Amino acid sequence: MPDSSVPSQHLLTLRDMMRYAISRFGQADLVFGHGNDNAWDEAAYLLLHTLHLPLDLLDPFLEARLLPEEREQCLSIIHRRTQERLPAAYLTGEAWLRGRRFIVDPRVIIPRSHIAELLDEQLSPWVDDTMNVGSVLDLCTGSACLAILAAQAFPQAQVDAVDISEDALAVARQNVALYQLQDRVTLHASDLLDQLPRQPYDVILCNPPYVNAQSMQELPDEYKHEPSLALAGGDDGMDLVRRLLRMAPEFLSPNGILVLEIGHEYENFVAAFPDLDPVWLETEASHDQVLLLNRDQLVS
Repeated sequence: MPDSSVPSQHLLTLRDMMRYAISRFGQADLVFGHGNDNAWDEAAYLLLHTLHLPLDLLDPFLEARLLPEEREQCLSIIHRRTQERLPAAYLTGEAWLRGRRFIVDPRVIIPRSHIAELLDEQLSPWVDDTMNVGSVLDLCTGSACLAILAAQAFPQAQVDAVDISEDALAVARQNVALYQLQDRVTLHASDLLDQLPRQPYDVILCNPPYVNAQSMQELPDEYKHEPSLALAGGDDGMDLVRRLLRMAPEFLSPNGILVLEIGHEYENFVAAFPDLDPVWLETEASHDQVLLLNRDQLVS
């Protein structure tokens, strides 16, 4: 419910509501990073969504006057964002990644993987012919966002998407249906690779739980709303990564590649695997958070 002390009759236009939202976000010292990285973009997204306006058209509506019920709806979502510290995606039931909309709720981590940007380029130059990619495996799929982006990037590929969480798979199922990819994306319940039928994949993608134990204790409130199962990676963040690197060669085709995201755990990765020499893949926002290994490297 909105704060009854707010004189909402003075918030006449969308511009007024934007200013108020940004002030409240600053006062509450909110943390961003689930799709937006600043108060202005967060406020614009929440208010445009609430008012059922196009998410990319703020300026034409800034001077538009709000109806009384619209003011109350806007104040309500501002109140929830500041008081409950819920990420915006959980308030709206959707998240946007590389221009695509995905259904989300607190059963899944909010899509934000850097691997998505690399799929925009179809993993070039590491994949030289996208039509030769016949099979992709997406481990720790969550909402299935990367599995869906992979299916779009590699039109000949069958994609297997794996998660240990039945709750996450329920959300993933909605997104696969949203993109009408039921014939190409198959969901599997498995503890990493343990319950997955053994077969070779041309590409394995994995954005696993990798947050180290100390960082888990220091997470901002917004991140604590996400399932810890999708975040916690053990003492050094490498628990699942160790398992994956041991087993991955058995699931890679001879020329297969593994693309792995490790977040801010570069030093822990290097300490855990000093003999590995991966290719570090740069994105707009990172240079040491996503790595690539081929099958020969993993076997050796």
